[in-house]
Amino acid sequence: MALTTATIAAELEAANKVGDPRADTLVSELLDNKEIDGVNALFRTVGTLKPGQDLSHLPPRLAEFLKEAAAPPPDWSESDVKAAESFFAHHHGEVTMLQGTVGLIGTYLSPAGAFTLRSTGRLGGVEGPGRRLSQSSRLFLDMGDKNAMRDGTLAANVTKVRLVHASVRQLHKRSGEWDYATWGEPVSQKYTTGAACVFSTQILQAMSRLGVDVAKDDANGFMCAWHYVNHYLGTEEKWLLPKDAEQVEALWNQERDKEWKKTDDGVFMTAQAVEFYKKFYPPGVHDAFFAMVRHALTDKYADMAGLPRSVLGVAAGPLAAGHGLVSTVGGGLLGGGAKKAVGVNPYKEVLGIASRGYNGVQKFALTHDQDNQPQMHQELHDNR
Repeated sequence: MALTTATIAAELEAANKVGDPRADTLVSELLDNKEIDGVNALFRTVGTLKPGQDLSHLPPRLAEFLKEAAAPPPDWSESDVKAAESFFAHHHGEVTMLQGTVGLIGTYLSPAGAFTLRSTGRLGGVEGPGRRLSQSSRLFLDMGDKNAMRDGTLAANVTKVRLVHASVRQLHKRSGEWDYATWGEPVSQKYTTGAACVFSTQILQAMSRLGVDVAKDDANGFMCAWHYVNHYLGTEEKWLLPKDAEQVEALWNQERDKEWKKTDDGVFMTAQAVEFYKKFYPPGVHDAFFAMVRHALTDKYADMAGLPRSVLGVAAGPLAAGHGLVSTVGGGLLGGGAKKAVGVNPYKEVLGIASRGYNGVQKFALTHDQDNQPQMHQELHDNR
């Protein structure tokens, strides 16, 4: 049974102590036998994951795990697929950019999440933002592919992420340094479902704040997509996100301030992300870009994350109430440093600019010295 408002507090406490036993067992054996690198290479041969497909070219234990993992959510239907496709048909570009910015920064506001990422070297180190974005971009783009939930492409990539999470858990366990009393299980079921909330209902709230109208049926379709992803991440059925957008929003609003805090790790991770994104937006444009991200998060949470303020961000409040502004947005995003009039909702205009510019960010993340296949870890490199 899915989470409800009445049961969430007790369930979250329980979920924080649970990992993913099936994936953890497999990855523990792979680590023992030093097979991680070989299986990472095999990941490239598994482009889809559907019940009944031939996996005989894989090692037996991996093939058996993937056969079991291929089953769809128990309550999944064609109408859910169509609802998800409808949302992405209307909002794919905007939502992909927001998931890769507002969403990623939102995950840094989970103290356990930020600590885990920073202490898991390849994801938290100097190469961190590019690597996180390269792997996340593949997931976000796949979600919007019309056939991804039909041909098993999305299921395959999410299941790979599931195994990456298991490798993080097992390596922290083996390090003997993880504080289970403080943090619970690394990448716990609670964290996984919480991150799904950040990338779903938090993004819907961001879209609303930025002036993007999302129909109720489309909002539910987006939640269907994240219900699907949440399942393939190895989440137990009782902790899966509901497919109703209003229900998930009520749950998230109830729990967010209990879960999101300002931490040194979160600020560190945000600062890395800011410097990474600055490479892709010319001066002036990146000020507008970060003002938009701040507005989407709200100042309260942007301050928690350590996201810098800008003159534009301070000015945009009264602009949204009806004042006018002509801002110069230079460089190649609009071409020739064109001047754009910003009217009642300046953020919606910036959102369009940012979404177009984000195509370049994604292209870099997916092709420039980055591996867009999720990769398990053979060892930890602590960057704290």
